[in-house]
Amino acid sequence: MILHNKRLQYTVRVAEPNPGLANLLLEQFGGAQGELAAASRYFTQALAEDDPGRKDLLMDIATEELSHLEIVGSIIVMLNKGAKGRMAEGVEEEGELYRAINGAGNDSHITSLLYGAGAPLTNSAGVPWSAAYVDTIGEPTADFRSNIAAEARAKIVYERLMNVTDDPGVKEALGFLMTREIAHQLSFEKALHAIQPNFPQGKLPGMPEFTNVYFNMSQGEGSTRGPWNQGDDWEFVESPTPAVDGGDGTASVQLSAEEDALLLDMKARTMSDPDSNPITGADLGAGVQGETKD
Repeated sequence: MILHNKRLQYTVRVAEPNPGLANLLLEQFGGAQGELAAASRYFTQALAEDDPGRKDLLMDIATEELSHLEIVGSIIVMLNKGAKGRMAEGVEEEGELYRAINGAGNDSHITSLLYGAGAPLTNSAGVPWSAAYVDTIGEPTADFRSNIAAEARAKIVYERLMNVTDDPGVKEALGFLMTREIAHQLSFEKALHAIQPNFPQGKLPGMPEFTNVYFNMSQGEGSTRGPWNQGDDWEFVESPTPAVDGGDGTASVQLSAEEDALLLDMKARTMSDPDSNPITGADLGAGVQGETKD
């Protein structure tokens, strides 16, 4: 059960309307790194979680992300307040109205025209929110790593948004949201490492002959060695060759006699004639005549 409190988790103080900034903030409302994506990700993970501690953690953070969605949406609506009145009442000449709602030089006029200066579930380019942003796979050692990365990406977006506004109230609210991303990362890190072992993910171990092998697949000048491919933990293969398993490197399948005969019939029917030189549509378009080319 989720209950709504009419007061925001963090007070929103917007100095003046700014439709352009409102449009950029849609990234954290209906974008891939936004609060709805985060809330949906953690909520769906919590529903399937059997560990009581992790379930509670995920539900707590999912619910907080919804409160962050409310904060971001409220900022967007406040930044659009001036545009909302202008659009609704048409008090300016058409050109002046367009310049007023598009002063930042981005697509804020689309938000104002299509969504009445509200907070639509789109990103800043107008792309609708998608459940494809939710990458839950149902394995906590994988999901919590994804959650940590998601919080890190969201923090970076908040930093970038803070860098494009000089509105002190907006910047302060965005700083709070950015800071909560850090707190969530810490919680997810602790929860991940409370599972021991947590690497590799899942139950099955890797094939030991390949687990600690590094293939140098990008050859040429400038190859750099480091802890990711050198040291006692790594076998470095300078020049990888095909079929590292010792086979011949070809694909094969066991077929029944009937299936094999059908494939041979198809192969014969569709075989190309390497000695042919047919007239093609491109040749006819270029003015070539006759049945074959010389």
